[in-house]
Amino acid sequence: MRAWLPFTVGVLFLGGTAVPAGAAVAAVDYVALGDSYAAGTGSSASGDSCGRRSTGYPALWAASHAVTSYQNLACARDRTSDVLSEQISALGAGSDLVTLTVGGNDIGFIDTIVTCVLWSDDSCLGAIADGNEILENDLPGRLDTVNAAIRAAAPDAEVVVVGYPWLFEPGTCPGGLSLVKRQALNDTADRLDDLIAARAQAAGFTFADVRTAFEGHRVCSGTPWLNRVDLLALTATYHPNDTGYEQGYLATLNKLTD
Repeated sequence: MRAWLPFTVGVLFLGGTAVPAGAAVAAVDYVALGDSYAAGTGSSASGDSCGRRSTGYPALWAASHAVTSYQNLACARDRTSDVLSEQISALGAGSDLVTLTVGGNDIGFIDTIVTCVLWSDDSCLGAIADGNEILENDLPGRLDTVNAAIRAAAPDAEVVVVGYPWLFEPGTCPGGLSLVKRQALNDTADRLDDLIAARAQAAGFTFADVRTAFEGHRVCSGTPWLNRVDLLALTATYHPNDTGYEQGYLATLNKLTD
């Protein structure tokens, strides 16, 4: 794996030559693709019409590494089909690093969340079951198509496919969703991440698993790194906050790229 150099203080010595740390020794052309989790939706900075924010994990990575170019094409509510039709065209032979988070919207993440927040356990479980049917039958092929298109468009790029966290801590959650709903949503996150990881591995890509990073900081914890329900801003509901993007997503990505 290519080592992407972060900006640090001091001096590096390469081949007997002093090079200021932070110099573009291996500067990166970086393109981020995906959905609202990749856009940065849920963090505090102001966003554009796609929910792209300077406090999302792609922007944080670009700000702390030597990059010659950075583009974030991710957009809230985008699915695999949108990545294919509207995002991959940004890639090219000179792309060095590509990150991708996608799949949640394909299985109806937002609609399922609305159902689980507003309606009964049975309604929630029904919506989850509908999404899981897509996950099992349709999503594997969709992910493979996206992965193949990325490799064709950026043949020399390091590709890191970044997953989703569990949304909830186990145990009690005063004022939150029922345990039945929370367990079912966490189970779906596991199934989704396992599928995304398998398809990424099949494509020769790296999978960044953030599930462990959020342990102890999910919704229902004392220090959540995910936003609770906001019916006025559904695209931010159950998305990472600033700390989640920095300590959960960026920290995980840095372990794989630094």
